[in-house]
Amino acid sequence: MAGQLLWAVVIVLLITIITDGLGEGEAYVGEACNPSDLKGLTSLKAGIHLDTSNRLAKWSGRSCCNWEGVLCHNTTGRVTEIHLAGFISNDGLPFQTQMKGWLSPDITNLSFLEVLDLGGLIGLTGRLPPLMGWRLQRLRKLYLFGNKLSGPVPESIGKLSKLEELHLHENRFSGSLPSSLGYLNNLNQLQLHSNEFRGVIPDSFTNLTNLVQLDLHGNLLAGRIPDKIGQMQVLEKLDLSDNLLTGEIPLSITNLSSIKELYLDTNHLEGTIPFPSSSGQMSCLGFLRLNDNHLSGRIPSSFGYMTSLQRVSLSNNKLQGAIPSSIGSLAVLTELYLSGNQLSGQVPKSLGQLSQLLLLNVSNNRIRGPLPKELSSLQNLQRLDLSFNHLNLLSFPKWLAELPSLSQIYLAGCGIQGELPDFLRSTPSPIQELDLSVNQLHGSIPSWLGSLTQLYLLNLSLNAFTSTIPNSITNLQHLGVLDLHSNKLAGSVNKVFDIENAFSDASLTHVDLSDNLFSKGIEHIGKGGQSGIQYLNLSHNLLEASIPTTIERMVSLQTLDLSYNKLGSYLPEALANVSTLEKLKLQNNRFTGAIPKGFLKLRKLRELNVSDNLLEGEIPTGKPLSNFPSSSYSGNKGLCGKPLAPCKA
Repeated sequence: MAGQLLWAVVIVLLITIITDGLGEGEAYVGEACNPSDLKGLTSLKAGIHLDTSNRLAKWSGRSCCNWEGVLCHNTTGRVTEIHLAGFISNDGLPFQTQMKGWLSPDITNLSFLEVLDLGGLIGLTGRLPPLMGWRLQRLRKLYLFGNKLSGPVPESIGKLSKLEELHLHENRFSGSLPSSLGYLNNLNQLQLHSNEFRGVIPDSFTNLTNLVQLDLHGNLLAGRIPDKIGQMQVLEKLDLSDNLLTGEIPLSITNLSSIKELYLDTNHLEGTIPFPSSSGQMSCLGFLRLNDNHLSGRIPSSFGYMTSLQRVSLSNNKLQGAIPSSIGSLAVLTELYLSGNQLSGQVPKSLGQLSQLLLLNVSNNRIRGPLPKELSSLQNLQRLDLSFNHLNLLSFPKWLAELPSLSQIYLAGCGIQGELPDFLRSTPSPIQELDLSVNQLHGSIPSWLGSLTQLYLLNLSLNAFTSTIPNSITNLQHLGVLDLHSNKLAGSVNKVFDIENAFSDASLTHVDLSDNLFSKGIEHIGKGGQSGIQYLNLSHNLLEASIPTTIERMVSLQTLDLSYNKLGSYLPEALANVSTLEKLKLQNNRFTGAIPKGFLKLRKLRELNVSDNLLEGEIPTGKPLSNFPSSSYSGNKGLCGKPLAPCKA
């Protein structure tokens, strides 16, 4: 059987050599397409049953070199390039087109092909032809990403000795990567990310000594990173993120002298960070992501040697010890993410030397105070997150509010006491995001908050604020996230919904006022017309009255939680018109009457709880209501029907 396959391959190669040899050195005369090329192109077209760009509809006749997306050699007339990418330009604006069908194996008839671009077509199915590596040996660039191609990557792909770029990401390829990939010595870019490849990264990859970019992210690759990875001396980009890789980062990675981008995040890597081990190593590295692994030990003090670093993320690991002061030597650093570790000690004074720093996140660690005044030198800092450390600030640092570029402030769980300081009303840069949750703030929410007209996120939850929501909150046109839960606020919730009344283009999407003492204002829900709120939580309050019929104007609502209030009357039929609902929690209220049959229209509903009310009658039969457990309906003495006991005749 193996012998027969070998003879078949030999015969195919002989036919290819004879066919390709015809006219290769001769001047191209006439407009007729080479028969082999014509067969490959017409077979490609025949496999596609939908082309929203209508490019293939123009493929007719025998002059294939004049077809849209086809380029030929000006001497031999052989097809050298096919460009049918999913994203095309119309009047200078890119838009997405689509082709549905299958990739014909006869594409390998195009033996002079150098560039094949079928990337981003969304609907292309089929497999890569097993003989493509034998038949398409002139191929330099192959773009098949963003489709629905499946099956294995053929072993013969290793025969594509001239290949410079390979983009197979965002498909459905399976199996392991072919070991022959290790012999693609001219490859400049290899991108196989966001597929469904399984298996390990083969050691043969380290034979790709001319490889400039290696991108395998978003697959199901397991096993260890090859120890010989450091042999790829000209490698500039290595992306193995979002896989299932285990083991330690190999020490040889310090030999990647040309590396500029290194992404190993979102795997199961463990052990210490082994690089750099000495000055001069990885001196070109600008972008580093090691976040979301199981790395332990300390951040190496040698990090200061990598003076080209611009963005660093080490978040969500098990790193311990102090933040090394050598990080202050990274003069071009713009983003530093260290959150979700076990770092201790104080924020080093040297961080004040990072004059280009825009984003600093050291949240969810064990950092203790006080904060060094040297941080006041961070003139370009836009976002600061020190949340959930052992800082015990007691008061909001005034110098922090004076940073000229700071607009996003996160100091949750930092031990801040007292009232909201007045100096926040006149910061040099308008505040866009303010999170002071889980502190010991008290007093009234000040009316001057309404002057922060650029505010998008306000989180004052889990404090001890009293009084009411100030009227001035209706001035916050750009407010998108409002979280005031777990305070002692009272009065009406109507002012929140009046934001949408005041601005037709209001951006409010997330509202959490739960665990307070609000007693009225629910009748304002949807009063201003169609609402963009997606998450609304008013649970654990003292709200009375009934749900208004204007609830149907909440056309984007996905989660509605009105549980543990004093709401009564019937459940409105209008609630059934909120077709976007995924979670509906109405338990522990005083609702009466039957569950409206219209609730059967809530096809997206995944969670329902109407327990402990005064509902009665038969639960409407059908999905999704019948799929919920009996606990969703318990505590209503008058309810019956699936999943509760059958109704009595």
